[in-house]
Formats: sequence, C-alpha cells, structure tokens
Amino acid sequence: MSVIEIMTTPSLGDTSYLLVSGDEAALVDPQRDSWGLMESCASRGVRIRYVLETHIHNDYVSGALEVRAATGATVAGPARAPYAFDHLALAEDDEIVVGDVTVRAMETPGHTVEHTSYLVFDDTQLAATAVFTGGSLLVGAAGRTDLSGEDRTEELARAQFRSLRRLSLLPDATRVLPTHGAGSSCAAGPVSGDRTTTMGAERRTNPTLTVQDEEKFVSRRLSGLPPYPAYYRYMAPINRSGPKVLGGRPELRPLTPSVVEGLVGGGAQLVDGHDRRTFAAAHLPGSLCDELDDRFASLVGEVVPFGARLVLVLPEPEEEAADEAMMQLLRIGYENVAGYLAGGVDAWQAAGRPLRSFRTADAAELVGHITERRVLDVRPEHPEGGGIPGTIAVPLAELPRRLGEMPRDREIWTVCGSGRRAVIAASLLDRLGIPVTAVVSGGVDDLGTHL
Repeated sequence: MSVIEIMTTPSLGDTSYLLVSGDEAALVDPQRDSWGLMESCASRGVRIRYVLETHIHNDYVSGALEVRAATGATVAGPARAPYAFDHLALAEDDEIVVGDVTVRAMETPGHTVEHTSYLVFDDTQLAATAVFTGGSLLVGAAGRTDLSGEDRTEELARAQFRSLRRLSLLPDATRVLPTHGAGSSCAAGPVSGDRTTTMGAERRTNPTLTVQDEEKFVSRRLSGLPPYPAYYRYMAPINRSGPKVLGGRPELRPLTPSVVEGLVGGGAQLVDGHDRRTFAAAHLPGSLCDELDDRFASLVGEVVPFGARLVLVLPEPEEEAADEAMMQLLRIGYENVAGYLAGGVDAWQAAGRPLRSFRTADAAELVGHITERRVLDVRPEHPEGGGIPGTIAVPLAELPRRLGEMPRDREIWTVCGSGRRAVIAASLLDRLGIPVTAVVSGGVDDLGTHL
C-alpha cells in the first residue's frame, strides 16, 4: 500500500504531494524550497525516484530541478510540455512504477495546453485509489483557463469541460489531490479551504461538474475572472527553460545604513515587512509596506517589477524574518535580493538619516464622511454595485503604472477589503510625496449601508 504525504504552501495557495511505496517515492509539483523534504526522505531511507509535474506552472518556480540535482530523481511531465531540459515525457496511459504502486498519465488539458493528471493504482486490477489533478479539478472549483493567452482561453475552457467530465467518471472513493487551492490565483472562482477531496464529494457539490451544458460552462469560465499577479507571465518561461539550481537554502546578508543608502541610490527597491501601523508611523523614504505574512511574496509580485533589485527592512527577529522573506521570494523567482537593513528603522535613524510617516485610520472614520474625502479603492475586484460611489477604483496590481493619474491637490484615503492592500497603496503614494491616510483596519464591507 502507498502513503501520500501532503505539503501545503499557504503563501501561494498550493499543495505538493509525496507518494511513498516501500522505500521509493514520487514527488508531485514540488516547490523550489524542497530541501527539508529531501533531508526527511533521506533520513527515513526513502529514495525519491521521480518528480512528477502536472503542468508548466504559472504561479511559482518549480523545484523539480532542485530535487533532481540533489537526489538523481527523474523529472517526468506532460508529453506536450516543451521543456528545454532532459525529462521523461508522459503521454496518455504512459506509466511509471514507484515501489509497488503504478502511476498512470491522464491527459487533462484546460488549465494549460499540456496539463496532465496522474492516476494512482495500488493494484492495476482495481480502480485508481487517487488522482493528482494539478490545476484541473480543484476542491469546489477548477483551474482558470486564461493563463496561456487571450487567444487560447475559449479553446482551453472547452478542453477543461471535457477533461473534468473524464475525471468525474472515476469512482466516488477516488481521492482527488489538486495542486492549486484556496489562496491561489490559478483558480477560477471560489475554492474550498479543504486541500483534498473525493470524486464523490466533487460530483455532488462542485459547480464545474454540476453544469452539464458546455456552452454554459464556457460562458462562466470566460466571465468574472480576476486579474492574476503580474509576475505570473515570467513563471512559465522560467519553468520551461529550467530554473537555476540553488543547491540549498541561501542566506540573506545584513547591510549597514550606508550600504543600503548606496543600493537605493543605484535603483534598488526597499520593501518593509513590518506591520502596517508600525510602518506608517516610521519608515525609510521610498519604501514599500508589505507585511511579512503568508501573502508577502505574492503581493510583492503584484507591485514590484520582476527582476528588480530588492533591499528588505524586517521585523524582529531579523534573521528568522530574512529566512522567511527570502524563501517566499525565491518561490516566485525574485532572486535579486541584496540583503536586509541590520537593525532596521532604529539603525537608520541612529545613523542620522530621515524617516517618513503617514496617517492611519479605521474604516469607521470614513462613515459619514465619504463624500468629503478623496478615496482610492484598491481591491482586486470591484463587484457590480459594491463599490464606493464617487471614488477612484484602481486594483492594487494596476496602481504602479497608473500613479500618474492620481490627483495631488488634497489627501487621498486608501481602502480595500481588510487594510492589507490599502497600506501598500498608501506607501506607493507616500513615496511620491502625495498626502495619504491608509484605512488599515476594516474595509469597504465594514462601511455597510453608509455607502
């Protein structure tokens, strides 16, 4: 019998899987920082024989080549994937064996052109016990079909319809193990917080399976898709060509105020990981506020140009924060990180260098005063009828290229759904010298009937 271990990456909304049978294993859709997992396998006497890729990822840099370099595993993936490195191409019904388990390829295009799912058989004479569905069938949803370009979206939506119908023919008890989940921008529509499911549960409740009409399915797939992070467009080319092998966890070096000043003068971007109120009270001029939480890197990917040289300002304990920030950034290909300011804001101020600040507010402070204030709503989606009348509505991901449109004659209040994006927007405005107040507690929904 096989055992399937689940490794979730909350910052990206993704899940990787380790299929173990006896002393052999296959690792499915690994993240770049899989070094700890490889060490765990080695200590248990488990050899990773294969790395299985369900598709060319748009949301993170694959760890397949890292695993191959460290373990000698064979990288296997969709036959239609134009990888530029040696790999085992798996077409429909091709099989690999892991211990006593057979893994069979099932071509399921839709999320991407080459997308392939993998059926797991503990006994080839019986039905599949599990299926790795990648970005095809998700828990309560399906993967979006617009990541390969506008000209292919409808074609892929129709392919997704057919792929989902094929998958739905699997027995009720079949475990469904998707890569994308809650928090991933690769999903089309709301996704359950559960990471895995069964085919029986999905057939009963998943809207993408309950819609039997292809035209209705396609229409829904093509409407209401939120914008995806700007960094996505760089991921597939990197994964096709093969990411640089790091060979282990890199360490981020501490920097003095004078070195940081020189780097910023040379064009480096300051990213501050402190909480929103701490940042607003005192921060380095020109820095971007992006709280160091599970969404840190994905929000960097929304507003910081890909490939930009970064300098970090981090909360205590700085070494732990540096490790977390670096790992998140490496997962999405932001490798050009010069280091972090040792001692943070205190060290900067002690060195006689200036700080900036801006005002913060709760959503309640907007109630009754919305028409008197200039409000910038930076939510990623603005539902019909759910916006604030008379305000500026610019999704955060679009704000960097639209800063020139922002009025400067009076203070701007930034607002979103929770305060998370509002403070990032405020920091973008603040570095241009635009007076700003960030609504850091609450958001549009908290304004209720006062809109």
